[in-house]
Amino acid sequence: MTRTLIIDDEPLARSALRGMLREHAEMVVVGEAETLTEAQALVTGPDYDLVFLDVQLIGGTGFELLPFIRPAARIVFVTAYDQFAARAFEINALDYLVKPVRPQRLAETLRRNAATTTEPPPLPSTSLALRPDDLIHLVIGNGSTRLVPLADIVFFESHSNYCAAHLADGMRLLVRRTMKSWEDALPASHFVRVHRSIIINLSRYRGSDRESFETTLLHLAGHAQPVRASFRYLTDLRTRLTALGRQL
Repeated sequence: MTRTLIIDDEPLARSALRGMLREHAEMVVVGEAETLTEAQALVTGPDYDLVFLDVQLIGGTGFELLPFIRPAARIVFVTAYDQFAARAFEINALDYLVKPVRPQRLAETLRRNAATTTEPPPLPSTSLALRPDDLIHLVIGNGSTRLVPLADIVFFESHSNYCAAHLADGMRLLVRRTMKSWEDALPASHFVRVHRSIIINLSRYRGSDRESFETTLLHLAGHAQPVRASFRYLTDLRTRLTALGRQL
């Protein structure tokens, strides 16, 4: 059973989606809202797995609700305007539906939802690269997810086909993504590889110390211990820092 919320400011759109979901026995609609205020109260509850979220609501936008949606929930944006698609996938939404929603297209979304237990949703392509102020869904190794501001990630550290995301609050989350997929999607202006197994958030850089010819220690705000940068990556690191008005 998938407990579902429908958040849309159009009663007819909610009714149509509700009707189509009845054709899928595993889907149970447990709540609806049409305004930003109603929706915020709804999503702060714990009892839902999937949210169909309209982009434009009475009183604001669906993007404003992202910090309040429970981390383990999946999000499907639904809107009459396709210009929001890039933004929706930048925050790693499960899917994006354009109104009027067709039953066949909805069925595809529900198949994708069913697959998330074994296969995380794809990161955006380089044409939809993340922005420094984005919120992203981290798919944790145990299958749960967490919504995190990209700015709160101090650095990524590779562990085979996983990466550990080190957050500014001290948490370390093992994420089901490879280093290469993160490097392709992260904003190059603020994230750079400094070691074959480490990508840092440049906005967290506070200084460096030379440990040896091969290794430089980088001090990052939000992480007590310095991280190591390899000599081969220093030129690129210096260039990226200079672009932000900083020095290595």
